[in-house]
Amino acid sequence: MKKKFAFLLMGAHYDPAQHHAQFETGKQTTYIYSVKNPEEAYAKIMELKEDGVGAIELCGAFGEEMTRKIIGMTGGEIAVGFVTHFPEQDGVFAEFFKK
Repeated sequence: MKKKFAFLLMGAHYDPAQHHAQFETGKQTTYIYSVKNPEEAYAKIMELKEDGVGAIELCGAFGEEMTRKIIGMTGGEIAVGFVTHFPEQDGVFAEFFKK
């Protein structure tokens, strides 16, 4: 059976019906999903759990608090991580993501 991995991007500018992708190799299926907000993210996480996804990486927009909530929602049964960066890059990130 192939392993299943998912990456979740969160932002109000995404259209989840349009912004998604799937890649398959002999050993793994990788999904990239987008969500507009935390509520959509939590619903998607439960779908992924039911679908047997074994590892989920979250974009930096989730942060530590939401990541911990998601780990709790999965009962700690799914490997969950989130993207972060070094503090010296804060200014570069702030400039790129400013509104």
